[in-house]
Amino acid sequence: MKKVPLLLAIFLLLFAVVFIKNYSNNKKESINPVAQIENGQQDPLTISAMRAGVYPGSNLKIEETLEDGENYHQYIASYLSDGLKIYGLLTIPIGNKPAGGWPVIIFNHGYIPPTQYRTTERYTAYVDAFARDSYIIFKPDYRGNGSSEGAPEGSYYSPAYTVDVLNALASVKKLPDVNPNKIGMWGHSLGGNITLRSLVISPDIKAAVIWGGVVGTYDDLMNNWQRRATYSTPPNELALRNRSRADLIQKYGTLQQNPKFWQSIDPNYNLQFVSAPVQLHAGLSDEEVPWQFSEGLKARLGQAGKYSEFYTYSGADHNISEPSFSLAMQRSVNFFNKYLK
Repeated sequence: MKKVPLLLAIFLLLFAVVFIKNYSNNKKESINPVAQIENGQQDPLTISAMRAGVYPGSNLKIEETLEDGENYHQYIASYLSDGLKIYGLLTIPIGNKPAGGWPVIIFNHGYIPPTQYRTTERYTAYVDAFARDSYIIFKPDYRGNGSSEGAPEGSYYSPAYTVDVLNALASVKKLPDVNPNKIGMWGHSLGGNITLRSLVISPDIKAAVIWGGVVGTYDDLMNNWQRRATYSTPPNELALRNRSRADLIQKYGTLQQNPKFWQSIDPNYNLQFVSAPVQLHAGLSDEEVPWQFSEGLKARLGQAGKYSEFYTYSGADHNISEPSFSLAMQRSVNFFNKYLK
């Protein structure tokens, strides 16, 4: 009679061990902690993985010569990023270059439906203002935009566009007339997100300016981004973006389930790597991206001990159009002049 309880106890113990082991395995499969990633590799969107990445770019190839600006040449140029041919707008000042070469601004444009995007359209006044002040400007189109090869994967849930910009930076540095120690970056909206992500990856950026940037945390992007403007993403691009986001959630869990992972891909939680001064601009009547995103970044940069400036414009829209445009542009030019010239 005494053997029965002993056998029962052994059975219950074995059952408990198996149950706990299976529960643990199932939990690991459902939510990947940040340190546990597929095939022993970090997710490519994590800041640590991107900082460890290599972005060689290529020699810029002039595809088309455009009409000169006031004091600069203009071209459509191409380069390679992840084996894809990416196009961009290139301007080069006319005149005697300074000792060491011309300073550079990598120009990260905002969201335009990729099928509607054209290299020479939009942002002409912005590019002209910087180019006239004797900067080499390069505005990469990003993959899948306009004539560039690849799919338009975006920036928020994919490293693709940031990789394209970092390869653009490397490609521009190969130009013989460039000063590789005087490279700045400008970004608007989506391009502001790319600029912020680039800042925590590359020390080659010596100054950055962001207008109306999507620079909130992932909590902001997922829960606090209420657009007042009517906005419709093309169905095929929306499906691609949603799939990228859904894939991350499936692999690593939601923001609430696995905050460490979402912090690992968020530049806002990696501001210790920022080595350049940052200038932020936002229109208080922006109906597309909340100006509070920029306000929040300003505060976080201060907490990280980084220098930044923040300007708001009463009544200004997402593009900070006139009557605020001239002032915002002059402040941007002055900022780059201070740190790049």
